[in-house]
Order: sequence, then structure tokens, then C-alpha cells
Amino acid sequence: MLVEEIQTALLNEHSEAIYRMIREHHPADIALALEELEDEEVFKFVSFISDKALALILETQISEELQVKIVEAVPFARMLNVFTYMSQDDIVDILGNLSIWQRKQFLNMMKNRDSDDLEKLLAYDPDTAGGLMTTEFIALNENLTVYEAFETIRKIAPEKEVIETLFVVDAKTLLKGTVDIRDIFTKSDQQKLSEILNPNVISVTPTTDQEEVSLIVTKYNLSVVPVVNNKNRILGIITNDDIIHVINEEYTEDMYLMGGVDSEETLDSPVFESVKRRLPWLVINLFTAFLASSVINLFSDTISQMVALAAAMPIVAGMGGNAGTQTVTIVVRALALGEVDWGDWRGMLKEIGAGFANGLITGGVAAIALMLMYGNVYLGVVIILAMIVDMVIAGIFGYFIPLAVKKFRGDPALVSTVFLTTATDVGGFFSFLGLATLFMPLLV
Repeated sequence: MLVEEIQTALLNEHSEAIYRMIREHHPADIALALEELEDEEVFKFVSFISDKALALILETQISEELQVKIVEAVPFARMLNVFTYMSQDDIVDILGNLSIWQRKQFLNMMKNRDSDDLEKLLAYDPDTAGGLMTTEFIALNENLTVYEAFETIRKIAPEKEVIETLFVVDAKTLLKGTVDIRDIFTKSDQQKLSEILNPNVISVTPTTDQEEVSLIVTKYNLSVVPVVNNKNRILGIITNDDIIHVINEEYTEDMYLMGGVDSEETLDSPVFESVKRRLPWLVINLFTAFLASSVINLFSDTISQMVALAAAMPIVAGMGGNAGTQTVTIVVRALALGEVDWGDWRGMLKEIGAGFANGLITGGVAAIALMLMYGNVYLGVVIILAMIVDMVIAGIFGYFIPLAVKKFRGDPALVSTVFLTTATDVGGFFSFLGLATLFMPLLV
């Protein structure tokens, strides 16, 4: 196991073993192993490796907490050198997590041009296209010939993050199109870039939300997205590795929120932090539980006449909740991918139909079980009808709630589950006990 190998090498201060690990293992695997080590072990490991190796590790999906600890522990002068091996957007991410004082220290020590670029990027919200972009791209004048473009690329390519896609601009640096690097090798040397460029460029603005950027990349199968201002002047680019990070981040956030958990919480979070982050939603759930309980209280006389109803109630509410969660999951995903929006009600009709069919089938199974247990055919009829009603309610609310939350600019993943649980519990108890009240002469 890599963690144990690192610990053994550190214990024996075996530098050659550490160098071998750096050569043989991917930086992402090294970063994952460092997450398992004590802080002192991490700092000691970092002291053995080269600046370039450290840069590669910091550019992986290492946790922000560990990233900051490493940056703060590494000597200031060394960290500046490490930054020279990193792309601008990754440096911005690191600087954004540091204190204002530390950030200013680094910016003041950098070259004026680098410092200015980084300060501009830091000014954007980190969850927008401006916060994701890097200014390390190749922009060529449209009047250059293919040969001139090739010579320019040879000179500046080592300093740029992406060279596969070349951005063509006019004299005012307005974006005119793109040229694939392959065209530079296959077209005639004397052809101008304006003659071979692709004018159909999909771009975003600096304020475009990162989730929308990820949808655009996915929809158009892009490897890089230019960021332009309102005059179509190119400001930077967003690369596919940043988009992958965004997709993973958004997916994780939605998964946490649907469970009523803060996306910042981990298994290693202190107990107090976990309680603080989870308690608000648990309190809200408590109040909604009282609402469901009040429905049960309305039918206390009905329940007292037939104890079997108390045993069957949770079946209806539980199945409705499960069905609603399935619908919410599908709708939240569709919203994230831009496949559905407010006003598209065809999906609700489908969910109503699915709810009816599932309610009929699962209700039939439950009816057979209850009839065998209590020997009452009408109890089976009641639970079939109640199951159908609650499954249809689950389909309607499971479809409608995420759309409504999105309409009012909320996060569907955050509140959908809470409101859905309330709807299916109240609907399930009311339909089951209401039908039982109507059928009571036949049940007792």
C-alpha cells in the first residue's frame, strides 16, 4: 500500500525510495496517500521531493485543507518557484484559499505581469467562468500566415497551458474563430489564418455560472471554452480538466444536499461541526413530522376501531416516500443537465402514470400480505387504493417541487427531499386513513 510505503521511507529517511515513488506513481495517487498521513509526515515528504513534483501534486484533486497546510509549511521562496510549474487557474485556486495577508505577500513577490493577471482572476467569483479561466492560451492575429503562426507557436507554446486549439483574433483582439493545431501542419504555408479558421465559436462570459459552463462543454463536446467580454474580446479559456473538477464538485454537492448534509462535511469532521451542519435540516424535518402526526391524530377514532391500521400506515407512507425520491432524483439530474425546465409538464403526466402503475402493483402485493395476516379482504382494497393515491402524489410533487425551487432560483437538491417527505407522509396517511374511515363498516 502506497501510504505504508511512504511512511516506511520517511521513517528510514530513505530519499531514493521517495524519488522512486514519485517516478512510478501518478501525482493523483500520491496526493490521495498524503491525505492519509499525519501533518508532520506530509511536511517531511514534501521536503524530499522536487518543486516540479510538488506542483504536480498540488494540481490534483487534493483537499483544500491539505493544500493550504502544505503551502503554509513550505518556505515562501520555494513556493514561489513551485508556482512557476503550475497553471494560472490552479495558482488562483490556491491563493483564493489563503488569508488576504498571505495572498498579498505572494502577489507582491511575483513578476508584475504574473501578479496583475492573477489579481484579475482573483477578482472573479470562484464559481463563475471568470474564476475558472486561465490566461495561458495562444491568440494569433488573423492576418498571420500558417508559416508565421507555426513560428510564433514554437516560441510561446512552452508558456501556455493549451496549444491544441489556437484562438484567432483581429487587430482589436476581438475573437474571430479557432484553428486546430492539425491545420497548422496540413495547410499551405502561405494561407492566412483568416482563410482556415472556424468562425463558429462557443464562448461564455466571465459571470457565467460554472454549472452552466459544464453543461455547455457537455452539450457541444468541447475540450476548451473561451471566455469573452461583452465586446467579444477574449479574456481567457477554461480547459476540460477544470470542467471535470466542476462536474465532480456539482455532483458531490447535489448528493450531499439531497441528504440534508453540508458539502463541506467529511467523515473526519469534528462532532460539533457535524451537529452544527446537520441540525438545522433535522429541526425542519421535525416540524414536518409533527404535521404528518397531526393528520394521524385526525383519524384517532378510526385507528382505535381497528389496530391493524396502525401497522399498515407506515407501508403506504414509506412506499410513497421511496417513489417520490426516485422522481426527485431523475428531475434534479435533468435540471442539472438542462433537459427540463419550468413549463414542461409532459414529464409530470409520465410520472403520474408511473405512480398509478407502481401503486397498483405494490399495493396489490401489500394487499395479499395483509389479507393473509388479518383475513380481511376490504383492508386489502383500502391499501391498494391508498397506495395508488400516494404514489401519484409522490410523482406529482417529486416532479413539481424541484422545478418550483429552480424557478425561484433555489437549489432543487437542497430542499426537494424535505418538502417531498412532508407531501408523501401527509398524503399517505390521509389517503389510507380517510379510505379506512369510509370502509370502516366493512372492516370491523
